[in-house]
Amino acid sequence: MSARLEKLKSRLAAGEMLLCDGAWGTQMQRMGLAVGDCPEEWNVTQPEKVKQLAREYYAAGADLGLTNTFGGNRYRLERYGFTDKVREFNTAGAALSRQVADEFDRTVAASVGPTGEYVEPEGLLKEREMYDAFHEQIAALKEGGADAICVETMYALDEALLAVKAARDLGMFCVASMTFDSTPDGVKTVLGVSVAEAVKALDAGGADVVGTNCGNGMAQMVELARLMRPVTRKPLLVRPNTSLPETVDGKTVQHETPEGMAASIRMLRDAGVAVVGGCCGTTPEHVRAFRAAIDKLR
Repeated sequence: MSARLEKLKSRLAAGEMLLCDGAWGTQMQRMGLAVGDCPEEWNVTQPEKVKQLAREYYAAGADLGLTNTFGGNRYRLERYGFTDKVREFNTAGAALSRQVADEFDRTVAASVGPTGEYVEPEGLLKEREMYDAFHEQIAALKEGGADAICVETMYALDEALLAVKAARDLGMFCVASMTFDSTPDGVKTVLGVSVAEAVKALDAGGADVVGTNCGNGMAQMVELARLMRPVTRKPLLVRPNTSLPETVDGKTVQHETPEGMAASIRMLRDAGVAVVGGCCGTTPEHVRAFRAAIDKLR
């Protein structure tokens, strides 16, 4: 285990609130990633842009940063014709974030997103096939220098648990994060998994940190944290979305500003959140505002 990860674990154990970085996908689109392009290909064709984004987040104060590997599993890469690039794209993605993190003495939690497939009987994949896909990706991320794995934006609990198992089998510290929506039957994933069910299962499955990302803004995340805290003793992570800018009467309007979102940091801390960051739409400016708000809590 790296000294960086040991330090991060010590800070979590001491009750310190840590800061994750912000969105990668929406920021890369602002940097020129076209709709329909493979984001992970940038790890080998546009490495300086990938490093630039990682550097902006660490410079803004992130304690741990992600990687440009969200869709780096074989099933997602197959859609772009890159099935044979799993190891190359993932080792490169982890190495790029690792290089920048070392400049700041910070931690890398490599991003692992859903496969886009389902396990039998809902889907066509056998559990072993999905597990092998995650194992393949996470092994490459470990090889590239990741300190930890961030399993994120999961809707299917069985898929999330297979990803966590692959990370644990490879000896990796693992964050596991689900995406929830408000429904007439309560807050659940789109596949009907409740907050309590998901958190308890991820805890029992060996995740070191459990939480939620994407799909909700800051206010909803505060409520989700309050639902998660009673059912686990593991550190909690939340990473809210921000609304994207809209054009209203010819003017660009941002409905959730960095400062506005940062105003809820204290409520997240009071709800028991240990790690806060940003998801879709958030920027280095959001991370910088979150950093200032966290520092005021000390």
